[in-house]
Amino acid sequence: MPNSDLRIDILGTEVTITTDEEPEYLNFLLDKYRQTIESVRRVSGLKDPLKLAVLTGFILCDDLEKAGTQEAKERTTGEVEKITRGMISRLDEALKASETAAPDKTVSAEKVTVTAYKLENAVKNYDWGSPEWLPAFLGQKNISRIPWAELWLGVNPSGPSRVVPDSCLLSDLIGGDPPAFLGKETAERHGTLPFLLKVIAAAKPLSIQVHPNAEQAREGFERENREGIPIDAANRNYKDPNLKSEMLCALSPFAALCGFRKAEEIALLLDIILLNTGINGSGLRDVIEGLVLALRQEQDEDLGINDESLGINPGNSLRNSSLKNFLSALFALERETLLSLGLFIKINQTQLEKDFPEYADEWHLCSYLATLHPGDSGIIAPLYLNIVELEPEEAIFIPAGTPHSYINGMGIELLSDSDNVLRGGLTSKHMDHAELMRILDFSEFMPQIMRPPEVFSLHSYPVGEFALSVMHGSGTKLPYTDPGPSILLFTEGNAALESSDTEMDLKKGESVFIPAGKMAVFSGTFTAYIASCKFL
Repeated sequence: MPNSDLRIDILGTEVTITTDEEPEYLNFLLDKYRQTIESVRRVSGLKDPLKLAVLTGFILCDDLEKAGTQEAKERTTGEVEKITRGMISRLDEALKASETAAPDKTVSAEKVTVTAYKLENAVKNYDWGSPEWLPAFLGQKNISRIPWAELWLGVNPSGPSRVVPDSCLLSDLIGGDPPAFLGKETAERHGTLPFLLKVIAAAKPLSIQVHPNAEQAREGFERENREGIPIDAANRNYKDPNLKSEMLCALSPFAALCGFRKAEEIALLLDIILLNTGINGSGLRDVIEGLVLALRQEQDEDLGINDESLGINPGNSLRNSSLKNFLSALFALERETLLSLGLFIKINQTQLEKDFPEYADEWHLCSYLATLHPGDSGIIAPLYLNIVELEPEEAIFIPAGTPHSYINGMGIELLSDSDNVLRGGLTSKHMDHAELMRILDFSEFMPQIMRPPEVFSLHSYPVGEFALSVMHGSGTKLPYTDPGPSILLFTEGNAALESSDTEMDLKKGESVFIPAGKMAVFSGTFTAYIASCKFL
């Protein structure tokens, strides 16, 4: 059989393949490849040719592996889309590439008149996520069994929402006429949607982390730009110049670590450990004694945020200095020492719980963390950070500079549209302890647990310029008249949206964007979380 040449021009790259297959068969394969790559492009929103090619190859390999099996026969037509979404986050990390292409569509001015836009949102895949929780929430399958960790709703370029059925980016829609979609004040201040709404599914603990305030973020972003650190580099701390404060509202029972404990409590808990292990020579003993001394010499100097409504207490220079010294000594401990410390806690957990039952949760969590992250300095974080437990609809606010880690549960997170993270433990990712120490707020901080009113169907938690609200529909018509731009995420039940120009049905896992100044009426039995702009 004579050789056949097939010239392929896909995604701007031309390749010629010589083979002894019939030209008709080669053209059939080319059509299949083009159809698959177009499906991947449509679902993912990707424009980078390398990313599209890698994802398409993955999908086709998956088809080949399952060809002829019962599982392949039972697969739904949308399964390629599910696998595609599940691979995007990991592909971003592997290729270290960012999208710089122009927007897909030009948004016409006529669309400004529409009251609500249904959204398709990006799923992020991290190891701490769950293969079941988010897929169940969204009513989707996850045959790949890749952990689904976060659902992003907003305009952040690392995971932008798209408007369906048009499939244009929400950021492009807003960019067509920012004052009309955002309102004049929000458009002048921010130019685009300034918040990011997430659903997080923490099946395992996240890293201990801290986020910068506005000044720290701007300075750090400009500094790393001058140093020539690529924006997608693994050692990049500041991905943007924006502050990052956040609010977490539980969808299920939710556990977190948040804020430094009182110094005397830290000293007590660490004394219990140090008295029973062989690490006294590490220098931690002197640091803990310094914490106690600082308490006795406490001054009135206020170096932290003083807002009792948020549960933030003022600190003082001596105590803060002692906490800083403690963390520096902790981060400097040898891995062998930390392994021994973790082993001691695991072996003696039952005895510690018996001898100090008031801190049973702390010993249990330390043992759990030591099992997940042996040799990590974060295994004793429950001894210096507060353990916070939330019931559904309870919420906490986490200011910039506050150390925290989400331990377990599903929740709604509302934050400034930023991806700036400084990590301090419980992770294999990049940690910059020096920069972490520079932006940490060492004040004692126990977040106030905010609970919804029992009577009202609509209540709101303020987060600086943003607010997280929850709306309960009980069958009657419920007007929605928030003046600012909003994203509504439906977490339970079914709802019908009606306005002068729009009608749509919405179910659990679905979401809509409502531009500024638009009014609608909801009916049905449902729960919806609402992120909106509030200038307080």
